[in-house]
Amino acid sequence: MALERIYDVVVIGAGPPGWTLSIRLVKNGMSVALVENELVGGECNYWACVPSKALLRPPEALTEASEVEGAKQAVHGQLSAESVFSRRNKFVDNWDDSNMKAMVEKKGVVVVRGLGHLDGPRRVIVSSKDDDITLVANKAVVLSTGTRATIPKVKGLTEAQPWTNRNATGAKKVPSSLAIMGDGPVGCEMAHAYSSLGTKVTLLSINDGILGRYEPFVGERLMEVFKRRGISVRTNVNVKEVERLNHKQDHPPLNITLDDGSTIAAQELLVAVGRTPNTDKIGLETVGLKPGDWLQVDDTCLVQAVEGDWLYALGDINHRALLTHIAKYQARVCATAIIERAHGTLTTSNSGGSKSGNSYEPWKKWVATADHAAVPQVIFTDPQIASVGFTEKGARSLDMNVRAVDYEMDAVIGALLHTDGYSGHARIIVDEDRHLIVGATMIGPQVGDLLHSATIAVIGEVPLERLWHAVPSFPTTSEVWVGLLENYGL
Repeated sequence: MALERIYDVVVIGAGPPGWTLSIRLVKNGMSVALVENELVGGECNYWACVPSKALLRPPEALTEASEVEGAKQAVHGQLSAESVFSRRNKFVDNWDDSNMKAMVEKKGVVVVRGLGHLDGPRRVIVSSKDDDITLVANKAVVLSTGTRATIPKVKGLTEAQPWTNRNATGAKKVPSSLAIMGDGPVGCEMAHAYSSLGTKVTLLSINDGILGRYEPFVGERLMEVFKRRGISVRTNVNVKEVERLNHKQDHPPLNITLDDGSTIAAQELLVAVGRTPNTDKIGLETVGLKPGDWLQVDDTCLVQAVEGDWLYALGDINHRALLTHIAKYQARVCATAIIERAHGTLTTSNSGGSKSGNSYEPWKKWVATADHAAVPQVIFTDPQIASVGFTEKGARSLDMNVRAVDYEMDAVIGALLHTDGYSGHARIIVDEDRHLIVGATMIGPQVGDLLHSATIAVIGEVPLERLWHAVPSFPTTSEVWVGLLENYGL
C-alpha cells in the first residue's frame, strides 16, 4: 500500500511559479508539498532566462565599453569563452539545486522528489526510484510543469540530435558554426550570444523578417545590427531535411536542406520554433482533461472544465504569456485566490465543467489582470528590445482607436552620454478615446531599464496630461518620455 500524506496544497513543478506560490501559501499558514522531478528552480533558473542572460551580458559589456570614447582605448582582445561559460556556471550553481531546495525548505515548504501526476480530484501520486507516495490536497492542487522545446516534424531532425535552448545555454564548447531555426526571442538572443563568441551564425526564418510579433521597426533594426555583426539572416525559408554527415568525428557536422533547394552546413542546429506544454504525463485524463493540451484557466488561474474549485495551472502551461515574470505574477495572484477561497471570501466555482460567475473585478490581488493587456518583456539582444501592452497592429485588431507616436532616441542627450553614436527608437500606442498609453516598444542600448516606467503608465492608466508632469531627471535616457509626449502634441 502506497504511503499517503495530507497537505493543504500540493504543487507539481518547482519552477519560479511553483516555488513562489508555495512560499506565499506557507507564509499564510498553509501546509504545502512541492513536487519536482528535475531541479528545484526549474527551466528558467538552469536552462533559460538566467544562463542565457549570463551568456549575453559579457559581450554587451564589451560593446558598451568599446562604444565610449576614452574607454574604448582600454579595450583589447576578444571575449574569453572559457570565462563566459565559467561565469554562467556560477549563476546556475553548476546545475546543482541544493541551495535553491534549501531556501524553499527553510521557508517551510516540503519538497518531494519524483514525477508527480494526478490520480483523480485532489490526489497526486509521486513516483520515484525509491517508492510511490500519494499526496492528498485538502484545498488545492496546482500544476506548474512548464514547457519544453518543440521539435517539428522535419525529415532527419530528431535523428540529428539538434540543440534546444538547454543545449544552447548549457554548452561547454563554442561551435564553429550554428544554424538557428526560429526568429523569436530565443533564436535572436542565442544568435547574438554565439556570434559574439566567434561562431558563424545563420538565422533561418519562415517569415519576411524576424520578431514578427513586435512592432515592425524592431525586427528591421535588429536585422541591420545582425548584418553588421556578420550574422546571416535567411527569410522566407523553412528546413526540409537535416542530416548528420557520416564523418569520423565525435559530433559530425550537419547538412541542412531548405525548401528553396539550397543547403547549409553547420556544426550545430538550434531549434527555437516554439514550446510544447509538459502536460502529457501528469494524469490529466484522471480528471477529464486531455493529456498534452494547454490548460485553459480563468483570471484566478483556476482550470476550466473541471468540477470544483481545486485545480489550478500556472505559468507556461496555461498559455497566457510564456514569461517567467508573468508566471510568478500568476503565482502571487493564484496564492491569494486559494487563500481567499479557503476563507470563503471568493466563491466563484466550476460546476459540471461550465463556469458560473466567471467575472472578476480587475486589479484585485487575486485577479491576473495584467495577463490581458499589460505584459512586459525584454529581449536581451544588443541592442535590447523592451515592450509592454499592445502593438499598433494588435490594438487595431481589437477595434481600438489608437495612434502610434514615435521618437528617435539619438535626440536624447542622456542616451548620447551613455553611448557614443547611440541609436534607438521608441514608440507608444495611445488610445485616443481615453487619452491613455496602451502599449510601448523601444529598441536601443539598455532600454530594458526604461520598461517599468512604461508598464506603470499602462497599468496605472495614467492620462497623458498627468504623465506630462512626470519629470525625468537630466541627463538620463528617460527623457525619451518628454520627446514622445511632445511628438504627440502636448
